[in-house]
Amino acid sequence: METIWNKMYQAAEDVQKPRKISDCIEAGGVAAAVLSSSGKIYTGVCVDTCCTLGICAERNAVFQMITNGESEIKKVLAVMPDGKCGAPCGACRELMAQLMPEHYREIEILLDYDTEKIATLGALTPEWWI
Repeated sequence: METIWNKMYQAAEDVQKPRKISDCIEAGGVAAAVLSSSGKIYTGVCVDTCCTLGICAERNAVFQMITNGESEIKKVLAVMPDGKCGAPCGACRELMAQLMPEHYREIEILLDYDTEKIATLGALTPEWWI
């Protein structure tokens, strides 16, 4: 496995810290890491709310990247509560496709850390609606 996947996994794991924020909000059940084209790793955690105004970890990490002036994603991983990796949801895939409409298919997603299974966003989302 490329060393960068290990660094990304560790970065996501470092911020995960599942916690209850209030009676209505929990955070950190899932954590994500995004590798930008500059080589910087951005992280985010899911924020789950009673009223569905929360955010997925992957989108949180992408928004951190955008906040810091970048807009090109190379790699993404999400660490689930059990420590395994999983694919981004449809909303996260849509955001990445809208962010990089000409190149979203090239974004690499780590689906399984243990078996080193990687897929492209293009394979997971072959027919984007726009």
